Amino acid sequence: SGENPFEGLPFLGDLARMLQSQGPLSWDAGRQFALQVATGGATEANPDPLERIRLEELSRVAELRVADATGLPMSPTGSAITFVPVTRGEWARRTLDAYRPYLEHLASSLSAAASEGEDDAASDPTAQLLGGIFTMIGPMILGMQSGAMVGHLATRSLGQYDLPLPRPSSHQLMVVSPNVDAFGQEWSLPADDLRLWICLSELTTHVVVNLPHVRARLVALVEEYVSGFRVAPGALESSLGEIDPGDPAALQRALSDPSALLGAIQSAEQRAMRPRMEALVDVIVGYVDHVMDTVGGILIGSYGMLTEALHRRRVEANSSDRFVEHLLGLELGRASYERGRAFVDGVVSRAGSEALARLWRSERELPTPAEVDAPGLWLARIDLEP
Repeated sequence: SGENPFEGLPFLGDLARMLQSQGPLSWDAGRQFALQVATGGATEANPDPLERIRLEELSRVAELRVADATGLPMSPTGSAITFVPVTRGEWARRTLDAYRPYLEHLASSLSAAASEGEDDAASDPTAQLLGGIFTMIGPMILGMQSGAMVGHLATRSLGQYDLPLPRPSSHQLMVVSPNVDAFGQEWSLPADDLRLWICLSELTTHVVVNLPHVRARLVALVEEYVSGFRVAPGALESSLGEIDPGDPAALQRALSDPSALLGAIQSAEQRAMRPRMEALVDVIVGYVDHVMDTVGGILIGSYGMLTEALHRRRVEANSSDRFVEHLLGLELGRASYERGRAFVDGVVSRAGSEALARLWRSERELPTPAEVDAPGLWLARIDLEP
């Protein structure tokens, strides 16, 4: 069901195989759960060939307009950007692969934290025994959680940058056609205008997060964040101890509770680094909104209506979306977009679009947390630097 995507899965029958997975995360479990949650177990129709042709045409328009508005290289591979329609299942498969480095880093960090806890409890035989449970089934649980997380995203993502996370370099960008159609019908939006809006927004995000220094900074920040999780002593063991082993459904419900994800708790180190993460992500989304208003307002007749609907959608995330953001450190709320846009508007009003063009020139031009809240400080610093 929508409340518990784990219900009805062949969990117990695959338990032994999942437990034998290598490494800190079971990718077999992840792939199974991602596909199940993304599709609801239903067979999906292949994308309409006409949809592919329509997106290819919009790709050319978006590439020309975004290149002109940003002055940034469109593709790290040098190939022309192409938007491709995908099913929810295909989006989930590709995204699980794309997020694999982040999730493996998280899994390794949690495994190390759990091992430290076992060492601390070495004098307590009971604690040692329960700690062994974590080591044995932790990879399976994290695989299930990761797959369900990506599968859920597949049910509502329109493109591939709802979260501005770098992916492996590619000239192809995904559009989840079933979700686009459903959203457009729900809001009675013009289909072609909606697709062009999505292409412009996705491409602008793509070119920014794939600048080498921006990509490197984002990846480093996400890895630093996920490395900071700590494991609450006995949390997983306590949760499992409360489950009736004769009730498989109860076990599935317990494992689907994001708040009990291996007892992972946010640490002081994570809270301390959050301002640096937020500074970069807020400026990225604020810049994308600025480019959209510059380009989309001219190209798209229904731009105002589309923007209102899409902006409302992005801040109406549910608990599952928030779990994803919390897990990777990219918590995007209304304040994030407003803060980033205020910075961009502040730069343009003080020094014009020419100054804004310097934002992505090199790593040293990336604003600090204090500068995001005071654009004049950023302008003063970059003017002083050679």
